[in-house]
Amino acid sequence: MLFPRTLRSSAAALALLLPFAAACGTEAQAESSSAITLRVGATGWKAEEAVLKYAGLDDTPYKVRWSQFQGGDQQLQAVRAGALDLASSSEIPPVFAAADGDPNFKVVAVQRGATLNQEVVVPKGSKVTGIAGLKGKRVGYVQNTTAHYFLYELLKRAGLKWSDIQAKPLLPNDGLAALNGGAIDAFASYGTSIITAHQQGATTVGSGKDILSGNFLWSARDSVLESPARTAAAADLIARITKAYAYVRDGHEEGFAQITADATHQPLAQARKDLVDAQAQRPTRARPVGAAAIASQQKVADAFTELGALKKHLDVKSFWTTELNADLNADLKKAL
Repeated sequence: MLFPRTLRSSAAALALLLPFAAACGTEAQAESSSAITLRVGATGWKAEEAVLKYAGLDDTPYKVRWSQFQGGDQQLQAVRAGALDLASSSEIPPVFAAADGDPNFKVVAVQRGATLNQEVVVPKGSKVTGIAGLKGKRVGYVQNTTAHYFLYELLKRAGLKWSDIQAKPLLPNDGLAALNGGAIDAFASYGTSIITAHQQGATTVGSGKDILSGNFLWSARDSVLESPARTAAAADLIARITKAYAYVRDGHEEGFAQITADATHQPLAQARKDLVDAQAQRPTRARPVGAAAIASQQKVADAFTELGALKKHLDVKSFWTTELNADLNADLKKAL
């Protein structure tokens, strides 16, 4: 349920959540107090945490502990290790996190988002002008992420195989350093690393803008779904993020652009343009789990099987659930 701004006391929160928790025994009842802490991941910089604070929606009756990662793949690793409760990622990281056949998480919601700043770039002075020019070149990419996927698809469209390049798996920061240092000839990445690459003179030779679906997934540890109180809190947080971005689009871009510029070390004008362009392309908005989103991720998983990155076919619907749908639908109706 979407906890209203006026719901500040633990007694009120407990009254709302106890009917659900009672069915699950003493442990669930204990978790239905305001002592609940959701450990939530963020990639690049903590944009979700920042937008909630900017919109005045960070006053949750539960606690949120944000952790920053370089990629969604690392978030899913943290979920698998028990260090995170909620991970936000593209469609790709959950595929690899579930590939061993024994995942401890479920995809619980879809957040629609922009696919800008998902690019293959070459350094200043490079003679490479397109993807076809990467044949035989050293190409860095962020493994098991959108960069891995769109690089593969771009190569196919250019008539190249994965084996036609010298593929080098690198983290975003390491890849940027390798590109600038001459250790690689091109780099497929996303987000802040691409913004920084352009600031340092890099040019784009390929984009994932029209390849990627724009589906970004929220994955929850099974332990979250075992507690009605934690399930309600997760749905509430996801809905709040949707509401916060709606607030930004409603004439409040300038302030959040300044926050973004400060966090990503880019000029304010560029941060504002990126923000406006991203929200125009695909407004940040959560959706409950549905068949179309599952089918979209299945297409991605099948591509990785074709590539050989997955050793066998993976049925992705095995790690999706509609358990958050009722709460999330109700919260979204109140949020917008």
